[in-house]
Amino acid sequence: MNGKALTRRQAMCGATVAVAAPMVLGVTAPLFAAPRQTQATIVFEPHIPSALRRALNFAGPKGFVASMPQLMHARAKASYENIIWNTWFTANSEESVVKTPKGHTVVVAVHGGGIFSNPERFEMSYHASLEHDNGEGLTGQTAAKITSKEARDILEGRLPNGDQISMYSYSDFRNGIDVLPMRYGVVIDFDLARKSKRGYESFDALAEDPNMIIRAGGTEQNVAYLEKFRRRHGTQLMGNWHPYNRIDPDQPQTRVPFLAGNRGGVESEGKNQGLGWGYDAEYGMGGDASMVGMGRYIAVAPKSEFIGVDKLDFVI
Repeated sequence: MNGKALTRRQAMCGATVAVAAPMVLGVTAPLFAAPRQTQATIVFEPHIPSALRRALNFAGPKGFVASMPQLMHARAKASYENIIWNTWFTANSEESVVKTPKGHTVVVAVHGGGIFSNPERFEMSYHASLEHDNGEGLTGQTAAKITSKEARDILEGRLPNGDQISMYSYSDFRNGIDVLPMRYGVVIDFDLARKSKRGYESFDALAEDPNMIIRAGGTEQNVAYLEKFRRRHGTQLMGNWHPYNRIDPDQPQTRVPFLAGNRGGVESEGKNQGLGWGYDAEYGMGGDASMVGMGRYIAVAPKSEFIGVDKLDFVI
C-alpha cells in the first residue's frame, strides 16, 4: 500500500494560532510546517454530531478538524499551561475493524476524516434499530456498526464522498513516510493491534506500541509526545486503551479515539481516579470510548483577512 504525499498540507496550515476568547486555542509554536497563518477554535457540544457539525462549519472548505496526530503534535509543541493540555479532545480520526477479501481481520485507522467524517453518519448509527441482528446501529459495546461496503471501501482508501486517500501498511508506516498527506489511513493486523496492553503502561513500552505509533502519526512523533507527557510530572506510566480483546471481530465496526486530559494533568498514572473513566480523568489515550456522548473538537481555518474586534477598547 502506498500513496503520493503532497496535498493541501503545503498550502494550508499556518504559523501561529491567535489567543482570544476562552474557546480559542492558543499555540505558540507552528502547528504544521506550512507558510500560511491559521486560526483555531475549540468546539464543545454534549452531542458528538453537533460538535462535529460546528467544527466543520468553522473550518470551511480550506480548513480542517484536527486529527489525533495533529492534536498530539500541537500538545507536544505547547506549554503545559495551554488549554490543550488541560482538558480532553475528540479526534477527527477513526479506527475500524474489518475483514480483507481473504477473510483476514485488520484494523484500519484513518486520520483526517473517514467513514465518520460527517455528522449525518453518526446520526444514522444513533437512529438505527439496536436489535442484535441489525447490520446498522451500535454494537453492544457502543461502537458504530459499519456496512460491508463501507468496510471494503475504507480498506481501499475510498471515502463516502468518493475521495481516495493514501493508505499505508503498518510496517511501512512504522519505518517512516517522508511526507504524509493531511488525510490518510494505516492498516494493521488485528492480532498485532490487540497485543497492546490495555491500561497504564511504561513510556518505553508505549514508544514501541503499534497503536500509539499509528495514533501519533509515526514513530518519531510518538516519542516526542511521550517525552513531553512524561516530563510534565516526571511520571512513569501513561494510559493507552483499545477495545480489541472484548469485541466481536466478525462485526465490522468503528470507533473514534479521544485524547484525555484534565486541569493540571492530575493522576495521569491512573491512581486515585475512582473508576478512572470520567470525562475529567487523565487516562492518556482512549480508543475504546462510546460513539455516543459529548464531543470536543479543534477546528482550524485560514486566518481571516478581516480585523477582529478582540483588540478594541469598549470601556468608556
